[in-house]
Amino acid sequence: MKKNKVYRDNGAIGALLDEYEKSIREFKELIKDVNSKELIQIVDNDTEDEDCKSIQTIITHVVRAGYAYVIEIRKWLGESIVYKEKEKLSSISEYNDALDKMFAYKEQLFYDYPNIKLEELEPDKKIHVKWGQRYDVEQLFEHAIVHILRHRRQIELFKETLVDRNS
Repeated sequence: MKKNKVYRDNGAIGALLDEYEKSIREFKELIKDVNSKELIQIVDNDTEDEDCKSIQTIITHVVRAGYAYVIEIRKWLGESIVYKEKEKLSSISEYNDALDKMFAYKEQLFYDYPNIKLEELEPDKKIHVKWGQRYDVEQLFEHAIVHILRHRRQIELFKETLVDRNS
């Protein structure tokens, strides 16, 4: 008999963390067979977005953005905290560790603020993020989840392009 998945039992926070963790697990499953050559190979020569040229730049961006979402929330809560710098790594193993640490950083937010208000209806009380939009905590976490899914899709396409190039 198959063992049932264990879900977090802290309501909406648990659901957000479970879905975020699932998105990371799926992301890691996709990149597990990327070799060191494929990791750094420029796939999109046409984009002006430096974060979207290779699998390496995409994963670097995903990790950094994962921290940025939590940092935005912590700043909104009054903490004085700086954004994480981009750190290009040289292997999928290193990126897997970085993704795990980034997720642990997200989890820590809810340990530090167990009674954080997830929903905010008043626009002026929402988190005004550095890229210009306003979110409440729940919306920002939902955005973070979809951010990983979008880049997972992008890497799927990059992997197809690399297979076509090497055939």
